[in-house]
Amino acid sequence: MKKANHILNIVIGACIGVFIGRTLFLLWDHKKNPDLYAMQSAPWYTGLLVSGAFTLAVVVLCLLLKLLLLRRMKKNSRDSEK
Repeated sequence: MKKANHILNIVIGACIGVFIGRTLFLLWDHKKNPDLYAMQSAPWYTGLLVSGAFTLAVVVLCLLLKLLLLRRMKKNSRDSEK
């Protein structure tokens, strides 16, 4: 159970780290080349919204799995005490 919790922590951290890195790169690239983004029909931050939604979905899923693991660990500890 602890191993699964550790893996979920790594997945959450990696997703958030990738999102932050992508955001910083996109901000830097937009400041450097604003004309490239002006040619697009969609706003320059549309890609960030999509990746942000994906990141949020993964983080919420991992947090739900962590909650289930926590409940199972508590239930197992109560059962072993009896």
